[in-house]
Amino acid sequence: MQAIDLVRHALGVGDHVFQGLVADLRDHPMATQAPTGGNHAIWTLGHITLLEAGIPGIFFGESNPLASWEPLFQVGSKPTNDASAYPSFDELLGQYRQQRATTMKILDQVGESGMDRVPAHIPKGFEKAMATFGLTLLTMALHQMLHAGELADIRRAVGIKPMM
Repeated sequence: MQAIDLVRHALGVGDHVFQGLVADLRDHPMATQAPTGGNHAIWTLGHITLLEAGIPGIFFGESNPLASWEPLFQVGSKPTNDASAYPSFDELLGQYRQQRATTMKILDQVGESGMDRVPAHIPKGFEKAMATFGLTLLTMALHQMLHAGELADIRRAVGIKPMM
């Protein structure tokens, strides 16, 4: 197995699980995993989407097309209970799908030989986790699965049966 195959598999599993979990939360966008709060479905979807849109910036130094969403969804932002502060569920999901398609095109373009390339702009604090293109994409897939766990808990909190 080549590194690119592992990366493609991790991104594919992450995408399948994440989309499967979030799809059932369209009618519960502001639900959280606990009565005391936490990340709600809209914040989680927006957060993953914003970071996905940032991959070309990490790799090539390009600007993030969703930079206007940073105050809402960047690392360290705090979810608000004001639904009107956020883009709609459908806009977020559409953007997520578009950004994931871009990521997969980039993966195909850089190929196996690009897995060891050093990104142009590694976020501060992620120098080890994102030291190469391949590690960056694996880190993104693992991060997505972390938040998929939150979505699974939100589903349970609103009475939706487990996906698996």
